[in-house]
Amino acid sequence: MKPIYKPKGAAKEYGDYALNIYTGCPHRYYYCFAPLTLHCDREKFHSHVEPRKNIVKETRKQIEREGITGKLIHLCFACDPYPIGYDTSTTREIIELLKDSGNHVQILTKGNGERDFDLLDGNDWYGITYSGAEACQEIDALYPAFRRRSLEKAREKGIKTWISFEPVLDAYEVFHWIIEYHDIVDTVKIGKLNYFPSDIDWKSFGREAERLCKKYGLDYYIKDSLRAEMGETL
Repeated sequence: MKPIYKPKGAAKEYGDYALNIYTGCPHRYYYCFAPLTLHCDREKFHSHVEPRKNIVKETRKQIEREGITGKLIHLCFACDPYPIGYDTSTTREIIELLKDSGNHVQILTKGNGERDFDLLDGNDWYGITYSGAEACQEIDALYPAFRRRSLEKAREKGIKTWISFEPVLDAYEVFHWIIEYHDIVDTVKIGKLNYFPSDIDWKSFGREAERLCKKYGLDYYIKDSLRAEMGETL
């Protein structure tokens, strides 16, 4: 078992290394790619959430065996490091292990990771996802307003902050967040909805999102699939 791995495909755009802590995710977003990627029944994936077997032990062994240090490791792609309604003490153990071995973490969550801010420093990233239409969905995730507040708290502690606007479901809500909250994040990453129908004009959306990021001096990254819709050479 090698918990730390190098992402492939579109995931590579988020970082060079990653680690998935849990077996599933309770947030139940219809666009979640993880069940398909993991060849797992969707209902089982969303209802059976627990730490992967021996995840802390195996991560420690891999770090010692391969001498992994000085890397930025993404938590997580195929799950949420802070699944709402579940014990997330394993996440804290993983972060402690990664930091003690000289690595840094890049967190991305729809939950609340504030309890672990004391482990993070200016070399770490704390990020939230926001698609623009989540407040209307009945999902087991932290409301966007609370996620925004967690970003503010992370920023106050000197932790680098970011937002993943992917997949975008409501273009105008994303524009609103860029305008209103550009001063509490260090960077944003923006990506389109893939594999599902959408009435968003991706070319116009991408260009306007980029214009706003530039206007407010916000560091940003537009994912390749959206760049292609914008008619730009990758």
